[in-house]
Amino acid sequence: MGILRISELEKHNEHTVVFPAFNLEVSEREVVAIHASTNVRTTLLNIIMGGASASNGVVYINNETIEKSRGTFLAKIGGFFLQDGLYERLSVKEHLSFYQSIYGSTLAVDEVIRMVQLEGKRNQRVGKLSFSEQRRIHFSRLLFQNPDFLIFEEPDQNIDLETKRIFLKLVRAIKEKGKAMLVLTGNMESALAITDTVYRLDDKGFHTLDIRAEDNEKDLAEEKSKDELGNDEVIVQPVRFEKIPTKVNEKIVLFDPPEIDYIESSDGQSLIFIKGESYPCMFTMTDLEIRLHPYGFFRCHRSYIVNLQKVREVVTWTRNSFTLVLTDDKKSSIPLSKTKMAELKGMLGLK
Repeated sequence: MGILRISELEKHNEHTVVFPAFNLEVSEREVVAIHASTNVRTTLLNIIMGGASASNGVVYINNETIEKSRGTFLAKIGGFFLQDGLYERLSVKEHLSFYQSIYGSTLAVDEVIRMVQLEGKRNQRVGKLSFSEQRRIHFSRLLFQNPDFLIFEEPDQNIDLETKRIFLKLVRAIKEKGKAMLVLTGNMESALAITDTVYRLDDKGFHTLDIRAEDNEKDLAEEKSKDELGNDEVIVQPVRFEKIPTKVNEKIVLFDPPEIDYIESSDGQSLIFIKGESYPCMFTMTDLEIRLHPYGFFRCHRSYIVNLQKVREVVTWTRNSFTLVLTDDKKSSIPLSKTKMAELKGMLGLK
């Protein structure tokens, strides 16, 4: 039986479907991500935390429901939310000591300060910390609380790379303790950095995203190609397309390939990202991969194509989790699959 169990949960606002009925179970040592719009994420979060009622269905935490016992239900949940506040006049150590006290934790304050890497800021007021450092304070609260189930809302939004490393390390430690975790995000890269179990929730339903199949699909495609072509040798002549068409309102806008930062596939639609703005493109990811290859573009993931000239860093989170950090103003980060990491190393002449 899962720690979190969602049964036939659905939400309607008058005549509008926010999301239809769906089921989900998250067990011990399991991390699951739901990729959804802001409205869907906020609505689901409010239902789970008791801030809103569902149109139908039930949410269970270790077989408890909020209707049966609100206090017992909420005591089992640890939350990391975008709107979490802090006591800015307290120092880091005072803040963590407060958490230790209210949760009755035996975890040492100095140990947690070390875990979130704020040793040099222990006596500094929280209000003087950077946004990323303040988010580490919120991480520490969950360590003292030690709940059965943890729910994260956009956990790595606008944080620096060091804080993201700390977060992923803490997720692994919490997972080893037998906890269950649910991540709500609108950023696919965030979801993939944390887990391979990703779902999409929208007004059309609850869909499993096929993340693990990437490498197998490549092999199957190659085998299919060989079967169809027999022993005939096929020579593909690369064609240089000088412009990539996108559609803005009712107009077709043409972009030069060097302008493009990266391309993402979302709900079957290819989105071209340029200086933080996205533009829908009529071509498939496979079409774009072929067209843009002569310009130094690389299919770094099943759902992403990146302009290698815009890549600043290759970050390793775990043995199987990698991210490319770009040179744009937002320092965009996009996922790099394990297989593609090996291919990229070969391209760079690295072992």
